[in-house]
Amino acid sequence: MEPPYDTSQQDIEDDALVSWPRVAAVSAMVSFSIPTFMTGIELFALLSWQQTVITLLIGGMLLTLVGGLMGSIGTITRKNSYMLVRVAFGSLGAQILNLLFAVSLVGWFGLNLDLFSSSVAAILKYDTSDLPLTIGIEAIVGILMILTTMYGFNVINRLSVVLVPIMMAVSAVLLYQSLAITSFEHFTNDMSQAQSSISQGVSLIVGVIIIGAIILPDITRFSRQRRGGVYTAFWSYLIAQSAVIVIAGFAAYALEANNILDVLLALGIGSWSLLIIVAGSWILNALNLYSAELAVNASLPRLKQNLVAIGLGVVGMFAAFANILEIFVLFLSVLTAVFIPVAGIIAVDFFVLNRSAYFVKLNSESHHANSLSSEQMSYDAKNLNHSGHKSALIAWAVGAGIAGYDLFEPISLVTGIAALDAILVSAILHFVVCSGLRLLVVRRVQL
Repeated sequence: MEPPYDTSQQDIEDDALVSWPRVAAVSAMVSFSIPTFMTGIELFALLSWQQTVITLLIGGMLLTLVGGLMGSIGTITRKNSYMLVRVAFGSLGAQILNLLFAVSLVGWFGLNLDLFSSSVAAILKYDTSDLPLTIGIEAIVGILMILTTMYGFNVINRLSVVLVPIMMAVSAVLLYQSLAITSFEHFTNDMSQAQSSISQGVSLIVGVIIIGAIILPDITRFSRQRRGGVYTAFWSYLIAQSAVIVIAGFAAYALEANNILDVLLALGIGSWSLLIIVAGSWILNALNLYSAELAVNASLPRLKQNLVAIGLGVVGMFAAFANILEIFVLFLSVLTAVFIPVAGIIAVDFFVLNRSAYFVKLNSESHHANSLSSEQMSYDAKNLNHSGHKSALIAWAVGAGIAGYDLFEPISLVTGIAALDAILVSAILHFVVCSGLRLLVVRRVQL
């Protein structure tokens, strides 16, 4: 459950700042969402107990690193992720990444819609192989979700706050009932077979929440404390998400279930389980579609918002028709590959290469390559900034390529964990290429 993607360019006033625990509470919402439960069930089905512990630690620490870096930059600069991406990648790079954000969020829309129809099928006990009926349900519900996003988003956004304590209560009940059935010792003894690798497990954990970690500055910029970004990432990703994943995996084992609906039905709450799925899917899809709409409008501002929402929703519906839920693990892995390098590039750009540019006001009326007014930058400085944008795009493509290649052929470059290798390689490459290009620019100017 991502907070809506923020593309505003307004400064944050001091009276709008809040303490970091309030920011962390908003961020932790995603850890108690249905996709996180699904991730836990999938992860424990793929790895042995020892591998799962290592995977949770690496995945949680990697997300804490990514979220901590991005969140800290947000608290220092008071800029949202949209503005940070524009500084590091330039307007063209920001447009590309915004569209990729939109594509990923549309994928989530289709996945949640697919989950909804599967849940309805299980409750009503009809055959999911009856494609016309399944597609009919997904089409009707998809249209209603699009209309909800267009005309009732404010209500849905408030309901999302209510869903979090419900899912927290479900987590507590699941843990209690599971412990009454079996013990953790029995659970760990049975988890001896591994069907996947630690690297792919890390991609699974990272993928379910990577977009939230990348756009964490959207909310941490409101933190009064400078360390609020790190604290928020730590409690949201290393603590809350890891706990939910363990509870979901343990509950699926104890209750002999292999999907989120079966786990909820095993609680003995009957049709209430369907209500949780319906509410969760509906709220998540409203937030996802709204954020995707903002991302597209940031790149293509001339398009009408309602038309964008309808178009994106229809694409998401076709993803559901294609049964995207069946490739849930692959979907999360692709998200990891595409977005994990972004954090490394922005971190190096801010802390090492180009810190001063992050404190310059962006010119919202300009869509030139640098997005900075001509009065604020000299011609030479613009050339240097162009070099940074080029190297950021190169480094991002290489990092994404590394993580993407690992999906088909496991590789080991630095750490043996593809997601971690991707962020390290992209950060180092951005530093090297940017420094080299800037040196060439300086020499050209001197000549």
